[in-house]
Amino acid sequence: MATERYNPRTSEPRWQKAWEEARLYETSNEDGRPTYYVLEMFPYPSGRIHIGHTRNYTMGDVVARYKRARGFNVLHPMGWDAFGMPAENAAMQNKVHPKEWTYQNIATMRAQLKMMGLSLDWSREFATCDVDYYHRQQMLFLDFHEKGLVTRKTSKVNWDPVDQTVLANEQVIDGRGWRSGAPVEQRELAQWFFKITDYSEDLLKAIDELDEWPEKVRLMQRNWIGRSEGLSIRWALVEDTAPEGADELEVYTTRPDTIFGASFMAISADHPLARKAAADNPQIAAFIEECRRMGTSAAALETAEKKGLDTGIRVRHPFDPDWTLPVYVANFVLMEYGTGAIFGCPSGDQRDLDFANKYGLPVIPVVMPEDADAATFQVTEESYSDDGIMINSRFLDGMTNREAFEEVARRLEKEALTGRPVAERQVNFRLRDWGISRQRYWGCPIPMIHCDACGVVPVPKQDLPVELPEDIDFDKPGNPLDRHPTWRHVQCPKCGGDARRETDTMDTFVDSSWYFIRFATPDAETPTVRDIANRWLPVDQYIGGIEHAILHLLYSRFFTRAMRDTGHLDFDEPFKGLFTQGMVVHETYRAQDGRWLAPSEVRVEGSDGGRNAIEIATGNGAVIGPLEKMSKSKKNTVSPEDITESFGADTARWFMLSDSPPERDVEWTDEGAAGAHRFVQRVWRLICEAAPAIEAAQPRSAKEGEYAAISKPAHKALKAVGEDIERLAFNRAIARIHELVNELQGPLGALDVDAAQSARAAAREAVEFVIQMIAPFMPHLAEECWARIGGEGFVAARAWPDFDPDLVVDNEIVLPVQINGKKRGDLTIARDADQATVEKAVLGLDFVQKALNGAAPRKIIVVPQRIVNVVA
Repeated sequence: MATERYNPRTSEPRWQKAWEEARLYETSNEDGRPTYYVLEMFPYPSGRIHIGHTRNYTMGDVVARYKRARGFNVLHPMGWDAFGMPAENAAMQNKVHPKEWTYQNIATMRAQLKMMGLSLDWSREFATCDVDYYHRQQMLFLDFHEKGLVTRKTSKVNWDPVDQTVLANEQVIDGRGWRSGAPVEQRELAQWFFKITDYSEDLLKAIDELDEWPEKVRLMQRNWIGRSEGLSIRWALVEDTAPEGADELEVYTTRPDTIFGASFMAISADHPLARKAAADNPQIAAFIEECRRMGTSAAALETAEKKGLDTGIRVRHPFDPDWTLPVYVANFVLMEYGTGAIFGCPSGDQRDLDFANKYGLPVIPVVMPEDADAATFQVTEESYSDDGIMINSRFLDGMTNREAFEEVARRLEKEALTGRPVAERQVNFRLRDWGISRQRYWGCPIPMIHCDACGVVPVPKQDLPVELPEDIDFDKPGNPLDRHPTWRHVQCPKCGGDARRETDTMDTFVDSSWYFIRFATPDAETPTVRDIANRWLPVDQYIGGIEHAILHLLYSRFFTRAMRDTGHLDFDEPFKGLFTQGMVVHETYRAQDGRWLAPSEVRVEGSDGGRNAIEIATGNGAVIGPLEKMSKSKKNTVSPEDITESFGADTARWFMLSDSPPERDVEWTDEGAAGAHRFVQRVWRLICEAAPAIEAAQPRSAKEGEYAAISKPAHKALKAVGEDIERLAFNRAIARIHELVNELQGPLGALDVDAAQSARAAAREAVEFVIQMIAPFMPHLAEECWARIGGEGFVAARAWPDFDPDLVVDNEIVLPVQINGKKRGDLTIARDADQATVEKAVLGLDFVQKALNGAAPRKIIVVPQRIVNVVA
């Protein structure tokens, strides 16, 4: 009788419903078992998910299911990062309220995720735009404010004059607003900040303890925090060139050793000296205005053309009062870094060299490689920034650059300028305080009130939450909260007089900086329940994209410390283990008129040797583009519905984790998915055909005899798959399951109801192992197979079986065989073989006989269980 094909379209919804009715994945805080918290970075509800999104959720699900089977009380929740500009854009474009747009998207995406069979605790679900969530966030803000971790100060921002809002650096493209296309202005606005810099040293030092994080992410964090040791040097201004009231220019440098290579000074357009210079110089004023139209990001500065303007001001060299240098206003110097001023050493910095060559400034080489010749060493088009030997540096010549650093510091610390040392040692950080103000509606309101009499006053906690008004309009650019007729008007909580609410809302990075903590007690009246948070956190395994390796993780690390210092929890780091998964990529397609085409709109013909794409709707040829990250803009997405309709969720889960290591990108192809589906059917047939013979059998290992060929590979695979999942080596675990199915095909295929009891017992155990091993990856198929062999309950609720140590030890070993000290091949032999047996087996090897050419060996050296050397 032929086995019917496995039908995921009927099986998967049935098991999903059964799990939900049994509330199988709901986690209790009262459960006394050891805890394990696995979490994937929560999604933004943009409308629909694609198969790329589900890869990291599947990875987390495999871990969650495996850890449950290992006896842990597992927390595996899901929520929504729901505030932000896209909802406001939709409101303007589609005449729909951001709240309505957001919750509709959440409903759609929740349904899509449930189709994937993820073992999520949906009872803990929340969205960051839920009033209940941002109420507690406002409580945290007030706690941080009381602790001195919140400040309000004037800061330079990217301002879009059309949309009338602050733009993040990433939203400034070629100097224009990403949405309006208007030239961006740099303005100074009063902004709210979290004082993340209070934790600079701690955040940096603790990176060394994050030994379950990828090294590349730890390096990115270190570089972003950017600790540097250097000198703050005060350069005297030449009197007759200095603006009134100015007598010095302070510069922070990490390379004081190159001070004799200085050829110019460069100051930010916002430096006080630049402003004074511009007061009576229209050319300088115009250049400063041009600088303000650039983006404020380091990337924008790096890629922009380096420009400067000589202010006419000059400084005296600290070691030579007769040596003066020009002061330029430059577009690549930011006021926020260091002192907003640098000394330019062209020979040691490529940016300075490009600038010097452009403006005809001197280039004096001062550090050369150890093996270079000082008489001939030059720097023209490429700077030399490595360590080396000092040249052209007077009393520093011949020193290493590190020795020169100390000598310059020692001498300038003794020199005085206007009653203070010329130089002081300083530790600086690249990290700046976190500006959280956003001039938009769809965000968490900042719970502060502006009173003309009392100043800025916190909203009393008993008056929280400050809720967003629902009756707003987006007919005009700018923040709707600023023009709401009633919402912003409030009584001052101090004096009772007329006052105004803060209309800025919080950066959405705030929302995602503590959501993982809220999942522990999502219904609590306070932001956390301390004891419960301490029990669940830090997150044991956090999974997400490398694109969040800096800001999200850094802000989360800050938030955890701030919540610790305000009494909400007792740990420092939010995430114990971190894994950054690769992306799912897909070919792109374009119609002849340049339109992007979705994979469903294209028919691809031919093979790798010559493939052609046809636009289905028109019959015209289409262009096959490169593999790229799935995105709605390029339409190269594949939806979970398409996959489940064609192959089922288990096939998608299996293929996404089988094709490549999880940290690398995986290419989604219909051919690959079809191959995974064939394996699904193969497992189903294997188990269905064995079911009649094993249904009534009790599982038991066969350690010896012919049925050991069933038990040994099953136990070995069970051990290895468990270890692979622990290491997140999902593709290796899947490869081992493939191998096991191959090995069991013959023995199970020959089994029938009349087989020996020991054979059926060994087969039953092996089949149970297969079902248990595929369950984290293909949970629906596992349940269906378990039911087919008469299993009771859910596989998802079963414990992971134990392997027998005796069955996973190889009785054979492979010994390298050398002839006269050079390896020529290998010998496979019993582990306990004595020396005489090894020698006899070695002499029987073809390559040994060929080398001896009929002669007897002079000696055979056997190092037990290590190596054999034949001396000819």
